[in-house]
Amino acid sequence: MDSDFQSKSLEKSDKEALFGESDELRVGMEVSDESEAYQLCNTYAFNKGFSIRKGHLRRDSQNNVRQREFLCSKEGFQVDEDLCEAKKVRRLDTRTGCKAVIRFTVENGMWKLSYINPVHNHEFAKPEERQFLRSGRNIPSVRANILGSKSDGSIRTAKSHSYLGKEFGCDENDRSTNKDLPNCLQRSKDEMIEQNGQSLINYFKHKQMEDPNFFYSVQVDQFSRITNYFWRDGRSKLDYDCFGDVVCFETTFRTNSNLVCSPFLGVNHHWKNISFGCAFLLDESADSFVWLFETFLESMGNKQPKTIFTDEDKAMEKAKAIETVFPETRHRLCNWQISKNATQHLASLCADPEFKKHFNKCFLDCFTEVEFQNSWDDMIKMFNLESNSWLKMLYSLREKWCPAFSLDTFSANIGSSQRGENTNTIFHQVSRKTVDLVSFVQHYELKTKKMRFTELEEDFRFKNAMPHLRVNSGIFKHAATEYTVKMYSFFENELMSIFGVRMVEVSNDGNQYIYEAIEEGLQRVYMIQYNCTTSMISCSCKLFESMGLLCRHALKVLDFKNYTSIPTQYIVKRWTKGAKKGIVVSNEFCKSSYRKAKSAQSLRLSELMHEGNNVFSIGSLCDSGTRIVRQKLAETMKLLESDEETTNMLGSLSKVDDQSVRDVLLDNGSVESPSCDG
Repeated sequence: MDSDFQSKSLEKSDKEALFGESDELRVGMEVSDESEAYQLCNTYAFNKGFSIRKGHLRRDSQNNVRQREFLCSKEGFQVDEDLCEAKKVRRLDTRTGCKAVIRFTVENGMWKLSYINPVHNHEFAKPEERQFLRSGRNIPSVRANILGSKSDGSIRTAKSHSYLGKEFGCDENDRSTNKDLPNCLQRSKDEMIEQNGQSLINYFKHKQMEDPNFFYSVQVDQFSRITNYFWRDGRSKLDYDCFGDVVCFETTFRTNSNLVCSPFLGVNHHWKNISFGCAFLLDESADSFVWLFETFLESMGNKQPKTIFTDEDKAMEKAKAIETVFPETRHRLCNWQISKNATQHLASLCADPEFKKHFNKCFLDCFTEVEFQNSWDDMIKMFNLESNSWLKMLYSLREKWCPAFSLDTFSANIGSSQRGENTNTIFHQVSRKTVDLVSFVQHYELKTKKMRFTELEEDFRFKNAMPHLRVNSGIFKHAATEYTVKMYSFFENELMSIFGVRMVEVSNDGNQYIYEAIEEGLQRVYMIQYNCTTSMISCSCKLFESMGLLCRHALKVLDFKNYTSIPTQYIVKRWTKGAKKGIVVSNEFCKSSYRKAKSAQSLRLSELMHEGNNVFSIGSLCDSGTRIVRQKLAETMKLLESDEETTNMLGSLSKVDDQSVRDVLLDNGSVESPSCDG
């Protein structure tokens, strides 16, 4: 292959974005210089799913380049860091000792590919993950694709094209109108009045055509006017199956038409926000919340969360609806919003360090109900707050915000100030702007897209790198293997903190041990119970029950007992790298045999959707992949049609559907019921 042809091939590949099928590298291929050699190898690596870096460079006696190697980025191993060198950022370890190499030899000014070792000792990046390959970002088309993914609000408009601008067709440089409102979101009052619920319904129908698992529902009043809306896409259902144990429900946003915008949010295995759906409500009455929660529950296969967080507004109405629809769910109030409201209702006191100390004690640092009551009474008496109406209301809701009442329920720490502030930014940019409902939904979709891009990026990180261990011991290695990067950092912090825990054995009967632990500088005593036969361990701080991670006190005992790995029962799947490989659900909400059967079908459907969604995503990347998926689906349908159990179930469902239709006709008076005498 001559250099002119190779140059044309490179130019063509660059123009076509390099996402199609690429030719294999072959010994003997030639290019004209080092930059073309790098581009050839980089394009090949990107299409395969790995990143490259420059390796050995050999020169002759005249200092001319004689040989250049391009290595897999995972070649070699990370050098142990200098403990005397302070580092602000601890990088992940991406090296695996990969031996793959591409070698060029320079002869007569031409760069000739002389040797290839194509064998890698690691997995390649999936097509949707290749945008995160470091060397791939040097390809112009890939760099543009990353910019497009980030442009929905993750970087400032001044630094990239506004994704909203593209959606609404405005020029991002047009700033002649109100400085606080992008020109693309300006709407005149007359235009807004013309907007109605039907345009939103039409948009939902369009989304349902694109996504068969898209779900929406509306509620109408006695005049057949639409009052409430709820929607979610298919991916939200899959995410809820894995991470629906904790839900954050917000009602602090309003559209320009004064509808309450209410997103359902959660946290994934990276402790990042994920979306479960969203709603528009005409009001914040208990009836509206009951309808919304029932609709949400139906859309999620009747799986109730363990904990649902809400804001403080209309807390009693929400509490009533939650008790009705989610009887097995613990209702909590978001701590971050209570803290925010405290600055409004207790403005003069919040500047007092002594008051803040007592308030935070009640708010965050009480582990028993008695401790909370004593702390609360002391605060009220010390600052003469007996007549403060907001504190009276807050006290009546104490079971919904004080940790002492809920440490035994899993909450994923979603109620912390950091998490609350993060969730509160979902609609911050658009909630004050004048946009129609469809535009509001589109903004929500952009935010959801950004969340999912972040998750994909985090998945790529943990698949291609390992945290750099502070201590090269068994339990650190085990945690780094099991947990995602973020959750490992939480666990590592607890594990390193065992050096500040002082522990004494209180009693043991040869099987059951009881320890008391105290942290240096603190007075609180923690009780730890440990069973050496079953490896069961519990601590009075309840970190595992509420967060799903072992605390420093329990880890102190395990270290004392020479454990080199975390007991299996204390690795919560929702925090692991394999969190989305299975369905994290509970069957406890099913009471009747009918509901159990429906639940079992729902779980099987969710599991197939998880597996199928990945197959369809990869298959849709090209025509050949689509043909393969369609062929296998046709073969699968033939197998199902010949399966006796499946055909029997289809026959049973058909009978149930026929009876349901008949029942509806009877209710409407269209069909006469059989006579008892007949």
